[in-house]
Amino acid sequence: MSSIVAGTRQKTLRHPPGPTGNWPLGVMRDFRADALSTFLHLRETYGDALRFRFLLHFHGHAFFHPDHVEHILVHNNRNYVKMRGPGNELLRPVVGNGLLTSDGDFWLRQRRLAQPAFHRRRIAAFSTTMTGAAGAMLDRWADRAGTGQPWDVAEEMRRLTLEIAGRTLFSVDLTGEAETIGDAFVTASQKVIDYSAIPYGSLFLRVPFMPGVRTLNRNVAALDSVVNGLIAERRQRRREGQGESADLLDMLMDARDEETGATMTDEQLRDEVMTLLLAGHETTALALSWTFYLLSQHPEVRERLEAEVDAVLGGRVPTMDDIHALAYTSQVIDEALRLYPPAYLLSRFVVENDVVDGYDIPAGSVLSLSPYVTHRHPEFWPEPERFDPDRFTPEQQAGRPRFAYFPFGGGPRQCIGNRFALTEAVLVLAMVTQRYRLDLVPGHPIALEPLITLRPKHGILVTSTGRS
Repeated sequence: MSSIVAGTRQKTLRHPPGPTGNWPLGVMRDFRADALSTFLHLRETYGDALRFRFLLHFHGHAFFHPDHVEHILVHNNRNYVKMRGPGNELLRPVVGNGLLTSDGDFWLRQRRLAQPAFHRRRIAAFSTTMTGAAGAMLDRWADRAGTGQPWDVAEEMRRLTLEIAGRTLFSVDLTGEAETIGDAFVTASQKVIDYSAIPYGSLFLRVPFMPGVRTLNRNVAALDSVVNGLIAERRQRRREGQGESADLLDMLMDARDEETGATMTDEQLRDEVMTLLLAGHETTALALSWTFYLLSQHPEVRERLEAEVDAVLGGRVPTMDDIHALAYTSQVIDEALRLYPPAYLLSRFVVENDVVDGYDIPAGSVLSLSPYVTHRHPEFWPEPERFDPDRFTPEQQAGRPRFAYFPFGGGPRQCIGNRFALTEAVLVLAMVTQRYRLDLVPGHPIALEPLITLRPKHGILVTSTGRS
C-alpha cells in the first residue's frame, strides 16, 4: 500500500474508485436496505478507499484502512470536523450542541470541563456504585434462574447502565425513567437514521408538520422532560444551599467562561447532560448485551471466562484493583466490541482539500469511517467473523496497526468515557459470570439494527441458570 501524503494537490483530481449506482438514486437504496453489508461489500469490491454517489451528483467518501483512519482522526484531525456534516446536524435535535456534535473552541472548552469526572481516581470511586447496582440486579434475577423463563438481557443491561450513569455522574436514581428514556431514544434514533439516508435530510427537520418530524420531536420532548427535570431539581437544591459540587452536573454548573465569567445556560447544560447520559449508558449496555449473546454461542470461551473469574475473585465482589488480573475478561469485552462496535459509523466534514493515500478529497466533502468494517479487515483480522478473545493478548495487539481497532474513535475526539465504560463492562461481566450462565432462547432471531448505535433489533432473549 502506498504511503499517505497530505496537504498537496495534484493537477487532475484523482478520485477513489466506487459505484455510481442507478439514476437518480445512486447507492441510496442499498444503504437504506442494509448499510453495514453494503459497506462491507463495497470494501471487498473496490478496496480501502471508496467514493460513491448518493442521489444525483452528491458524493460521499469512505476509508477503511487503519492508516487512513489514523490520518483522519489523529494526524490531520483539524481538517475533519463534525460541525457541518449532515448526519451530525440530524443528531442535534436529540443531543443539541453537546460534546458529541460540537466542534472547535466550544467543544474543547466543554471537553475540558467534563474531563475531571472521568479521571482514573473518580472512576475507582465509581466502581463501588457499579458493583452495588450490579449486585442488586443479580439478586433480582434469582427467582427466574433455572425456570426456563425467557427475558431480554439487552433491556436488563440498559436499565443497569442507566442506573449507574445516573448515580455516578448526576447523583440521581433514573431507574424509574428507564422505560421512558429507552423507548424515546430508540424511536428518535430511528427517525434520525431515516432522514440521514436522504441527502440533505436535515432540511426536512425544518418542516414540523411532517409525520416523521412530529414523531421525532415528541420523543425528544420525552427525553427533555427527564433531563430538564434533573437540572431544575439540582438548581433548586443549590438555591437552598444543598449543592456540594460533588458530581459532574455540579462541576458543569460551577464552570465559568474564562473570558466572560459566565456560567452555562440551562440549554447548554441540557445538551451536555443529554449527551453524557445517553452515551454514558447506551454504549456500555450494548457492549455487554452483545457479549452475552456471543458467550451463549461459544461455550468454550464462556468456560475459560468462568475459570478466570472464579480463580481471581474466589466468589467475592470485584474491585478496581482486580481489573488487571481479569485479563481474559477484558479480552472478551474487547472482542465483542470488535464484532459489534456500538458506534459503528463515524462521519466527518472536510474543511480543506486533502490527499489521502494518493486520492484527492475536496473541501466540503462528507467522509465516513466505519469501525464495524475496519474491525473485519481480513489483512488485520484473520477469519474476521470468528469470535476469538485471544486476538487481544498483548502479543497479538502489538502486531497490529493502532487503528485496526477503534471502537471509541480516536485522536482528540476519542470518547471521553471510554475508560469508564470498559471498567463498568469488565466489573459487570465478572459479576454476572460468577453467578449465572445465560443462554440464548432457541430460535430467537438476532438481527443488527444500526440506528445511532448498533442495537439488536429484536432484543436478546435468554434463559438463566445459576452457578454454584
